Amino acid sequence: MEKLTRDDLMSLEAYDAHRPEFRRRVMAHKKNRRLPLGPHAALYFEDSLTMQYQIQEMLRAERIFQADGIEEELATYNPLIPDGSNWKATFMLEYTDVAQRQEAVGRLIGIEDSVWMRVAGFDRIYAIADEDIERETDDKTSTVHFMRFEMTPEMVAAIKGGAALSAGIDHPGMTIEVDPVPEITARAIIADLD
Repeated sequence: MEKLTRDDLMSLEAYDAHRPEFRRRVMAHKKNRRLPLGPHAALYFEDSLTMQYQIQEMLRAERIFQADGIEEELATYNPLIPDGSNWKATFMLEYTDVAQRQEAVGRLIGIEDSVWMRVAGFDRIYAIADEDIERETDDKTSTVHFMRFEMTPEMVAAIKGGAALSAGIDHPGMTIEVDPVPEITARAIIADLD
């Protein structure tokens, strides 16, 4: 999947004019790229469109229009675009109750290393998490982690050939298995392997 360049981005003025329609398109696209892992966790699979939206929103919020600022945003978000042999996702712990969330982040330290995907017939692929920055302390984990699931060429071929996909978490404080991954989500993320 191609990385984004300045040519892929709209100016602040153009983005302001197109934002409502672009946002609707991106939200519809993202809907099929969310994989719930039980009631309190989810993977949000990223791609060039989700990252274009993120960059456009950052440029808008920060009123960035200078070339060096735009390049900085591209350098920050381009690593979250899949490379053809992997999936890249944002993992989120989702608790609306503050007390539950505080208890969970203390109990789920290390959860980012327990998230996995599996192509039928192959071993689990554990996430390579938080390559940009450490997101946990000795006392708690973060509610947001950035992950990469790296696959072999054989796994990619099997997925493209119709092999089933499953996912889960095997942390002592949260054990979940989704088998199979819903077809609509599987179809959406298989496109990331081109």
